[in-house]
Amino acid sequence: MHWKGSVGGKRVYAPTCRGAKMEIPANTCSAETMALNRAFIFLGPPGAGKGTQSKRIAQSCGVAHLSTGDMFRDAIGCGTELGRVVKPIMERGDLVPDDLVMKMVEERLAQPDCARGFVLDGFPRTLPQAERLDRILEVCGFGKPVVVDFWVSPETLVRRLSGRWTCSVGGEIYNIYHAPPKVPGICDHDGGKLVQRADDRSEVVKERLAAYECQTKPLAEYYRRRGVLDAVDASASMEEVSRALGKIVKCAEGRDGHL
Repeated sequence: MHWKGSVGGKRVYAPTCRGAKMEIPANTCSAETMALNRAFIFLGPPGAGKGTQSKRIAQSCGVAHLSTGDMFRDAIGCGTELGRVVKPIMERGDLVPDDLVMKMVEERLAQPDCARGFVLDGFPRTLPQAERLDRILEVCGFGKPVVVDFWVSPETLVRRLSGRWTCSVGGEIYNIYHAPPKVPGICDHDGGKLVQRADDRSEVVKERLAAYECQTKPLAEYYRRRGVLDAVDASASMEEVSRALGKIVKCAEGRDGHL
């Protein structure tokens, strides 16, 4: 593992040996070996793999994996006061106001399973959310977050997303460029027809990526100026990205976590 270089002022980590062991193997990492009382924030565009990696790191290190989507669903399912407020908003397909989002996040971070650290998957999404999250983290005693930007070229993202097809029967996912079925259009497991989500079509993918770039560029720059932004080359394999993340987590143990 080595520091590969920088992209836009961000440290980019990449593995040097494909056969090397992961920096944080699932069978040995625990909450005690992670940078305790810290927030890890994973940023990245659709298709970058941050969801998969955030869950792997959280599970292997014994800390909470948090996403606002899960928080909303839990609040609605449990019938909390906040859940009752946001349910009709979400049913209409409207965006939940920032005040409600931040209230929900603050309440979630106060839960016991977040006391030793947590991984935020794809949040915050805007600069105002990031600024308010910083204040919440400081009040809760977490200090500075460790922010990881999943960097992938736009061309790779388009191929990942527009090449994604799903079995209409069992839900298995294929990519016609990287992991195609044996017979085009047919699932290897059950013979089901492969279908493509409407938002995975090439023209829609490009619009989604353009919207993400416009929304999150100020956010990445905000964290870069604060000196807490790292990046991984997310175009690499899943195991290679995991090793790069392990390096970042290990390095974070020696950083000052207070604002």
